[in-house]
Amino acid sequence: MKTLDGKIALVTGGSRGAGRGIAVELGKAGATVYVTGRSVRGASTNNWPGTVNDTVLEIEAVGGKGIAVQCDHTNDVETEAVISQIRKEQGKLDILINNVWGAHDLGVEGKPFWELSLKNWDTMFTAGVRAQLAVNHFAVPLLRENKQAFIVHTTFWDHGKYTGQFYYDLAKNALVRMVYGLSMELKEDNIAVLAVSPGFMRTELVLKYHGADEEHWTEADDLKQTETPYYVGRGITALANDPNVMGKNGQVFRAGELAKEYGFTDIDGRYIPPFTI
Repeated sequence: MKTLDGKIALVTGGSRGAGRGIAVELGKAGATVYVTGRSVRGASTNNWPGTVNDTVLEIEAVGGKGIAVQCDHTNDVETEAVISQIRKEQGKLDILINNVWGAHDLGVEGKPFWELSLKNWDTMFTAGVRAQLAVNHFAVPLLRENKQAFIVHTTFWDHGKYTGQFYYDLAKNALVRMVYGLSMELKEDNIAVLAVSPGFMRTELVLKYHGADEEHWTEADDLKQTETPYYVGRGITALANDPNVMGKNGQVFRAGELAKEYGFTDIDGRYIPPFTI
């Protein structure tokens, strides 16, 4: 069902992983989805699998409409240009999914804080937290022109438990707090702002790390409790369709919690409980 027909969405960091799954599910539900990322056909970051063009092809394969835009969201000029393009081509923006996260370039090391490189700050805060903040900065004026709108920040959260990596924990919790502050600022504009936390996802990079693929992942013990990126995509799509989503304003939800509330499963028909540390 095209429940989001006529809606315009922007999914940042949509070349692969959660962004790709979210973009595809929103497109399947009828939204026109702008997909941004650094990776384009013929020039994928670090030669990783996945580009914004690939995501658009997948959206089209499920009957949706996607528009690929190359953008490095650490560059404010490029970020502003994306919003200007949406305004010019669509005249509005209904759904903003802040998913950009550049820290994959560095990886996550389980060392004590004092042994970690300060490059962790540069990647997780500049290419993660600040990049998402910048998207809001340029997009919110367009969102405020609507009678209602919807913003989601993807994060990682398990009831405030420590993730085990100092900079990662700090950055992901900063996003949760960003959501709360924005929810206060935009409440009078009828813009719902939420954070959504996926579980352990079988992203392209996770499968590559484990030497597995989507056909054989069950053979790897470490992946047995994983979910696909479409699981969180279905959760966010359910929220976008919820007429009472303002009642959730400023809160953070785990994908498994949304699956239980809205009654959806992963693409293989499984219900995966909320991930916990």
